Amino acid sequence: MSSALVYALVAALGNLLGALAVTRRAARGLAVIEHFVAFGAGFMLAVAIVEVLPEAFVRSGAAAPALVLGGYLAVHLSQHTLTPHFHFGEETHAVNRLAGSSALIGLLLHTFFDGVAIASAFLVRPALGMMVFVAIFLHKLPEGVTIASLYLAVGRTGAQAVGAAALLGLATLAGVVVTDSVGVLARHGLAVAAGVTIYVAASNLVPEFQGKRGWRLPAAFFAGAGVFVVTKLVLDNV
Repeated sequence: MSSALVYALVAALGNLLGALAVTRRAARGLAVIEHFVAFGAGFMLAVAIVEVLPEAFVRSGAAAPALVLGGYLAVHLSQHTLTPHFHFGEETHAVNRLAGSSALIGLLLHTFFDGVAIASAFLVRPALGMMVFVAIFLHKLPEGVTIASLYLAVGRTGAQAVGAAALLGLATLAGVVVTDSVGVLARHGLAVAAGVTIYVAASNLVPEFQGKRGWRLPAAFFAGAGVFVVTKLVLDNV
């Protein structure tokens, strides 16, 4: 089993942990995951801009800008244009019954490219693969919360909610397998994944906390970016 697949499996478990926090009504766990949203946004944005984008431009050349933009637009289309109700974090009120299924479809595209990002990053160098894995794992927890709480809000059972989160994890593993098997994705997947990652960090996660009062969530956001810098320094010198 490749290193990328092992790390993708660990990341996928984050989906299940987030879902279990919802179905078991673990209030403390949900509060911690809220801070993961802010911290993960800072870490993801830093990784995407400082590490993933430059490598994507090297691997994809002149096609990179269009691929990055395509990844960004694809997530917006699937999560906020074709999906009637979607936001990261716990859903606390009843919603249209179709919302759970449409959100799952939108997230499956996103989580597939989580796997593509991990696999593509490990093809560049292990240190980049590690940083991309951490960035993805950090948002896997709120991702699990999102889909599980939506499923419960539309009247699905706890088992169905956890099952939906498991599908997101499987999509991540599929992204790794397909990237390892399809040459064009191995070469250009990093550019598309960069657009996806930037969207998730800046357009999905940041709006979830930027309107909330207090200093803890903004501090977690900046801490995420700061921890990226430290992580990069450590990995670059290993």
